[in-house]
Amino acid sequence: MLRLALILRRSFPRLAGFAMIPLIRGLVWLARALGPDRATAFGAALLRTVGPLLPAHRTAMANLRGAFPDMPEAERKRIALEAWDNLGRTGAEYAHLDALFDFDPDSTEPMRTEVAGIEHFATLRDDGQPGLIFSAHLANWELPAICAAKFGLDATAVFRPPNNPAAARLVQEVRRRSMGGLAASTPGAVFAMRDVVENGGHLGQLIDQHFTRGVVVDFMGRPCLANPLLAKLARHYDCPVHGVRVVRLPKGRFRLELTPPLDLPRNADGVIDVAGAMQAMTAVVEGWVHENPGQWLWMHRRWRPDMLPKTRKQPNQPQPIVEPSQANVISQTASQTL
Repeated sequence: MLRLALILRRSFPRLAGFAMIPLIRGLVWLARALGPDRATAFGAALLRTVGPLLPAHRTAMANLRGAFPDMPEAERKRIALEAWDNLGRTGAEYAHLDALFDFDPDSTEPMRTEVAGIEHFATLRDDGQPGLIFSAHLANWELPAICAAKFGLDATAVFRPPNNPAAARLVQEVRRRSMGGLAASTPGAVFAMRDVVENGGHLGQLIDQHFTRGVVVDFMGRPCLANPLLAKLARHYDCPVHGVRVVRLPKGRFRLELTPPLDLPRNADGVIDVAGAMQAMTAVVEGWVHENPGQWLWMHRRWRPDMLPKTRKQPNQPQPIVEPSQANVISQTASQTL
């Protein structure tokens, strides 16, 4: 009986997640029935109302105070509300992802999505070598993968599956319909990611989330930890690295912007410096967030000072001591294989 109770206790969150599948599918059905414009307006209104009541709102406000210490509190609250608005729209847009990206370089008609830097995209697609693409949780961050799939870029998007099994299943279904290759950030996935680049493909990753066993970078004036995977791949294969962002425009429109390849810092031997490369990519993301702060995911715990590496001084030589933290299999495996 005690063992059964233990099993039920451990399984309950997962069982509850699966119980939400009909509810989530019902919301998706409703969003599709409403159409993209009314669905996104509904999602925005819902989260602008509910979001400030959630614990994640306190995280967002704390992040905004740390990033903008001199900003009036009223302005921070406005940005937080915009972030909830954007998240609500993005959630509703999952039901319409396959219809949102309608860019056609030969069309003279108004389009929902425009693309800046299309020449860099063509070069990335046609240069015959592997490439890496970084992005961030800005506007609807799913659109770059859809753009790549529709225009023949052999690209694999690295994504972190949601913890809720119902949400994970839904997101996977939507992504499979409208995107190219996908690689979930699960144990052993680094081998699949490495094979993508090894075979001349392109790998895309969102780099603006906390990564427990990452490298330290400065973001919005404060240190945080970043996943070094793209930098390690760039060092190992010496391939170009581009940034791509999405900007939400008025009237339900979007603009995708692809940067030229970054000139990443190298060491004295000409090899790409991993920490410096991640700092260079993070600096680009910081510029994007400064331009459109209300379109970034401020609810994420991006800064975690207690998880930063500590230093313990030894006689005549400082030795970096990394505090124990949750193991991240991808980081460990990447360190061993790249």
